[in-house]
Amino acid sequence: MTDGKVLSVNVGVARPNPAKRDTGLTGIDKLPVDHAVDVRAPGPKTTGLHSGVVGDPIGDIRHHGGDDQAVYAYSREDYDWWEASLGRSLPAGMFGENMTTAGLDLNRTLIGEVWRVGDVLELQPTFGRIPCATFQTKMGEKQWLKRFAREARTGTYLRVVTPGPLRAGDPIEIVHRPATSIGVSEAFDIYMHRSEELERLLVAEALPADLRDEIERRVARG
Repeated sequence: MTDGKVLSVNVGVARPNPAKRDTGLTGIDKLPVDHAVDVRAPGPKTTGLHSGVVGDPIGDIRHHGGDDQAVYAYSREDYDWWEASLGRSLPAGMFGENMTTAGLDLNRTLIGEVWRVGDVLELQPTFGRIPCATFQTKMGEKQWLKRFAREARTGTYLRVVTPGPLRAGDPIEIVHRPATSIGVSEAFDIYMHRSEELERLLVAEALPADLRDEIERRVARG
């Protein structure tokens, strides 16, 4: 059964990053492509291949990319909500996502579920997107970071379970749901705004290891 589909596959163009001059370049400017792209696990964040999408550049390799942020997905439905809220058009790739989806509620998707995208590729949601200064500069909206965080329409980062091609029009099927987990949007909101509930995030077995370590430290400190 198809749960959603890929509307657009977007690949970055490396450009100077005025928000983070120490990183030099940014790959947040993503443009739709009309061909299939290969997706694979990129390895460790700072020493691996960085993006899971072949040909997609990442400038700030300390905070972006790596196995737990191999691919970023954002839904057309959330874009439509933001268009109404901001009063402006938001084309696919505007938020720096590699894949723009339709028909799949990314706010309710579970950390650790598995999507089959097309015939071969399998991806696993890991956590929502934590907004950064580069995103703020690209959007040009006042208080954008606070606004994006407050609404918790974060999209989701994905790790690669099974490598394969990704193309616009691919169906997305949820082929596994974990027995215990938490939704991406709720997990993000707890992480950002409800520290007294942080321990709830630890039930998600697929939570990235570095994020789990951070949360465990925060919980231990009370």
